[in-house]
Amino acid sequence: MPTLTVTGEHDPFLHISLQQGESISCESDAMVMMESNLDLTAHMQGGLLGALARRLVNGESFFQQHIQATRGAGDCLLAPPFSGDIEVLDVGAVQYKIADTAYLAATSGVGLTAQLQRVGAAIFAETGGFFVGQTSGAGQVAVCGFGSLFTLDVTPNNPITIDNGHVVAWDSSLNYQISLSTGQNRSVLGNIINSITSGEGVVLRFSGVGKVVICSRNMNSFIAEIRNQISK
Repeated sequence: MPTLTVTGEHDPFLHISLQQGESISCESDAMVMMESNLDLTAHMQGGLLGALARRLVNGESFFQQHIQATRGAGDCLLAPPFSGDIEVLDVGAVQYKIADTAYLAATSGVGLTAQLQRVGAAIFAETGGFFVGQTSGAGQVAVCGFGSLFTLDVTPNNPITIDNGHVVAWDSSLNYQISLSTGQNRSVLGNIINSITSGEGVVLRFSGVGKVVICSRNMNSFIAEIRNQISK
């Protein structure tokens, strides 16, 4: 299996070492450098319908990059589209949901499909838009976040509430609910008023057993700014 290593303390690279015949998939424009034994091609992640859905609804890239060691062993460097950390997650016994723009790369044994969220979650939370990434198979997946990354452990005795703009990836076995407030007993109107007056915004309440990867800076603000620049 390819070796994925995070290299650098600030705005790191993802360093990938491939043996002949091995391959990885990565987000469009992620490749920074690759050695001569490697080939880069474009392909549709998740098939035509999945790629089209992500492009039309979430504004993500239609094609993903595919890097393969076709003439012998070689290394490549990948980088996220924004300033921030990279985390390599083991996929197999645990599968993950990945927020919009947080996917960076995956080894060839890992599949990534677009999974339709609950309509309310998509409209109010904007975490991954109407679709979030869902891993399958076995291997490793690299995710990235805006700013520093930190991993939280959710347990039955320790459910966690997180601002949705800071969520990068989470164990797909976890339960999560959307709320406009951290308050437990407010009405819907009360939650809306509190959200507006406090600046609290939308939060996700995770429960069960599993891990959540979060970032220190709000990814929704970054996404909104990028999309605003693209639309101009």
